[in-house]
Amino acid sequence: MKQLSSRLAVMLVMAAPLLAQAHGYIDAPKSRAFMCKTQENTACGAIQYEPQSVEGPKGFPAAGPADGVIAAGGLAQFSELNTQTPTRWKKVALKTGVNDFSWYFTAGHMTQDWRYYITKQGWNPNQKLSRDAFELQPFCIVKGGFAPPSNSHATHRCTIPADRSGYHVILSTWNIADTGNAFYQVIDAQIAAGTTINPRKAMINPFQ
Repeated sequence: MKQLSSRLAVMLVMAAPLLAQAHGYIDAPKSRAFMCKTQENTACGAIQYEPQSVEGPKGFPAAGPADGVIAAGGLAQFSELNTQTPTRWKKVALKTGVNDFSWYFTAGHMTQDWRYYITKQGWNPNQKLSRDAFELQPFCIVKGGFAPPSNSHATHRCTIPADRSGYHVILSTWNIADTGNAFYQVIDAQIAAGTTINPRKAMINPFQ
C-alpha cells in the first residue's frame, strides 16, 4: 500500500507540468505568441514552445498585469513579448468592420467571457503596451456562459472600429470563471478600411 502511494505521488508530480500547459491562444488572425510558435516571429524565447500559457491575473483594465508587461500577462518567463517597436513584430492584415477571431484551446476552462481591446488612434508603438495605449472600453465582449468551450476552437465575430488605420495592437483576454486568472493574447495588426474575409471557417461560439 505504501509502495502504491509512492507511485501515485510520482505520477501526480509528472502530470503537473502537463496540466499547467493546458490553456489556449489566438491562432486566427495570428497572435504575437502564435507567430513565435510558427517562427514567423523570431528571438521570442520560451513562448515559442507554449503560446497557450500566457496566464495572469484577470480584471483588465482595473486589475491584471502591470503596464509594460501586459503582452506577457505579467510573466517574467515570457518577457520577450513585451518588447514594443513599430517593426519588432510581424503584422497581420486586417480591415475595419466585421472580423472573426479564433481561440484555440489545448484544454477548456470554465469561462466568464472573452474581451477585445484595441490601441487608440495615435498611440505610440515605441513604448511598451500600457493602459494609456488602449481604449479601455472593449470593442467586443463574448460571454462564456460559465461553461468550458464546447470545441477546440471558439470563433468570435467582432467589429473593429471604423476610425482605426495603420499599425494597431489588439488585446484579447479570456477570463476564467472559477479562478482569479485570465489568458492574454495580443495581435499586431496592419489595419485598412473595409471588411476582412473570415480568417477561419469555424463554428461561431454558441455563447455569443
